Amino acid sequence: MTKRRRIVLWGAIVFLAWNILTFFVVHRPSSDQQVPSDLLKKLEGLQSEVQRQMNNNEALLRDLKKQKDLLNRYRNGNTGVQMDQGGRVNNSVRITHRLQSPAGDVVIPVLVIACNRPTVRRSLDLLVKHRPSEHQFPIIVSQDCGHQETSTVIKSYGDKIAHYIQQPDLSDIPVPPNHKRLQGYYKISRHYKWALNQVFNRLGYGSVLIVEDDLDIAPDFFDYFLSTLPLLQQDSSLWCVSAWNDNGKEHMTDTNRQDLLYRTDFFPGLGWMMLKNLWDELEPKWPASFWDDWMRHPDQRKDRACIRPEICRTSTFGRVGVSKGQYFDKHLKFIKLNTKPFDFTHTDLSYLLKDNYDRRFISEVYRSPQLTVKEVIANQHAEHNVVRVQYKTKEEFKGFAKQLGIMDDLKAGVPRAGYHGIVSFMFKGRRVHLSPPADWTQYDPSWS
Repeated sequence: MTKRRRIVLWGAIVFLAWNILTFFVVHRPSSDQQVPSDLLKKLEGLQSEVQRQMNNNEALLRDLKKQKDLLNRYRNGNTGVQMDQGGRVNNSVRITHRLQSPAGDVVIPVLVIACNRPTVRRSLDLLVKHRPSEHQFPIIVSQDCGHQETSTVIKSYGDKIAHYIQQPDLSDIPVPPNHKRLQGYYKISRHYKWALNQVFNRLGYGSVLIVEDDLDIAPDFFDYFLSTLPLLQQDSSLWCVSAWNDNGKEHMTDTNRQDLLYRTDFFPGLGWMMLKNLWDELEPKWPASFWDDWMRHPDQRKDRACIRPEICRTSTFGRVGVSKGQYFDKHLKFIKLNTKPFDFTHTDLSYLLKDNYDRRFISEVYRSPQLTVKEVIANQHAEHNVVRVQYKTKEEFKGFAKQLGIMDDLKAGVPRAGYHGIVSFMFKGRRVHLSPPADWTQYDPSWS
């Protein structure tokens, strides 16, 4: 007999018993009449049985509700199952906060910041090729510089581009005497402010995905951002999602973990998503230059984090630009672009919500055995797949980072790809956490 039928049957018994009891109350015998003792015993027995079964029915209803909730979560791809870094189910982690699916027909415009690179065609070709829907991901190209050859390339895409807008102010910007050679950085900041105002205030979008004209994108680029949008909308401790890992060289990443995502206190840029409410906060104080480093200042970051991947979903081919190839030959050209698409859409990402993530990540880091830099470089204690190297000073961090081959610079005290001062990467096939002591509380902005 099914649970539903049992509930119906016992409901009928309860109904019958209630009517019998009501009859005896209404037609209660007079004082000189006696109720047979065997009938009283039967009624008392029936009352006990009804009460017991009512308790059982309540338990059955609770169980049915639980099964229904589990089924709904399964259908929505929100199972609360958390995997450890080995890809195994981690039963020790309890997901306490969950994600809600984005409501309605989600539209995320892609803003392409362009200037004088005809090679913007390479970026646009990949955006058009990999986007799942023109409606869901309309492309907006904003061009500065007035470069005719680049403009001709952009116009050749016709209606594949939803909006082609051009920065009207191409004038030089007054800069301090020692910044004359840095005029380009001022123009970039001015262009960003104008273009973002167009997206949010003129076109009326609620979010934006920003790329520049020298970026390649991974095949799962759009799926990654679509799936992480609810994180940005529901977790106020996040302010961006980025496609970039500053330590994303092939030998520094677990190339088998296309699914692995992190929180980071460092603003990565290079293919990133933000919401309109953040722009409303930033626009009135937008800087005259060096906007990306300005974003990394505590006054803007306000202890908020970004989401970043283990394996980059963008890579740059733009060696020539205002930075004169800074970092490109030494670092950027070695960044690994993901080539194996991962289905984030049907993956539970609630582990990235702050309360869920901090409990798991911090515990994992400080539970791992602590080794010295020399022991890690020599590959000692190879039986440990995850280890920790501890630093206490800025000098120690920079020295250890150089020896281990990761980015050693800090912005307002925050290391690239760092979270709570911890930088996680692969070294000789095992996970290494370069971390401060366990009693760490905050960044020191003087560490720069």
